[in-house]
Amino acid sequence: MAVESGDRMRIVIYYAVWATICATAAGIVIALIHTWLFSYIPNRSGLIHTLFSDAVTALAIAAGQGAVVLVTGSVLAQLGRSLQGTVLLGLLIGLFDFAMYLVQMAIPAAELGWIPDVVILVVAAVGITVFGAARPSTA
Repeated sequence: MAVESGDRMRIVIYYAVWATICATAAGIVIALIHTWLFSYIPNRSGLIHTLFSDAVTALAIAAGQGAVVLVTGSVLAQLGRSLQGTVLLGLLIGLFDFAMYLVQMAIPAAELGWIPDVVILVVAAVGITVFGAARPSTA
């Protein structure tokens, strides 16, 4: 039984890293789109500053989502549930992030503020992770 628990935790750790990578990629793509299409940048210094600050923000949010996924997956592993389809789950987290950022960038009225945005991203990460959890087998 300890081996099964260890395997579940290894899957959770890999999934948390993958989800962080996917969320980071979505944030970086949005940072590039925001910098080149939606920002007024009079000089090269402004371009670098905008791109860098957007990328750092995206990385911080992605790291937070990775931590949320790790905690959620750990709790599920403690309950005997294993994660299935983790590659797709990570991609789903990245896709959700991309869609949310794109809507907020294209429609400024959709921007709710930092706290509601972070709560939405946390709830989405937890929901996607729980969605990918398989019930424990009764063997």
